[in-house]
Amino acid sequence: MIDVTRDGDLWTIRINRPDKANSLTKEMLTTLADTFEAAKDARAVILTGEGKVFSAGADLEEARAGLAVDTVWERLSSAVAAVQGLTVAALNGTLAGGAMGMALACDLRIAVPTAKFFYPVMKLGFMPQPSDPVRMAKLIGPSRTKLILMGGQKITADEAFAFGLVDRLIAPEALMDEAHAIVQDTLAAKPEIAMGIKELCRR
Repeated sequence: MIDVTRDGDLWTIRINRPDKANSLTKEMLTTLADTFEAAKDARAVILTGEGKVFSAGADLEEARAGLAVDTVWERLSSAVAAVQGLTVAALNGTLAGGAMGMALACDLRIAVPTAKFFYPVMKLGFMPQPSDPVRMAKLIGPSRTKLILMGGQKITADEAFAFGLVDRLIAPEALMDEAHAIVQDTLAAKPEIAMGIKELCRR
């Protein structure tokens, strides 16, 4: 349910459970974390989903059984953030719940215009993963972060773009082409230059 392809120095990671809105099981999350840890030295990584939803977050049955508070979510977002190359979340549709963590940890987020963004963790009786509010607030500010996490608001793609939660809105048929175009300069650059720029941006 997690497809991984490598084309030279480019890794493409695809969540492939469209019949369940790409909801994430513990096994899928572990595979994602393992994959991103293996891709730490990758020059570029594109993360996307199959179908019309990027991910609905945790599989509901597993969430009720403890997945909602499992440390694997934080392990995954930390592994995404640790990748030395350029990471792009190509959001093929709605991004919900804990799945937002790995997208927030990417360097860039591009999305289709029909995507919606929400994180109903408080309503479900759980805390968000510790790094998620921090990363979100750095992108869109504390007030808008509270609008999503405490106000329980669904954010449209247009609002997400205006907020700075996503960097570009792209037609579905052009989404992956755009993602590939974005990473081309990084793939062509000297590794020490590209990774050096990323390190400067982290400071």
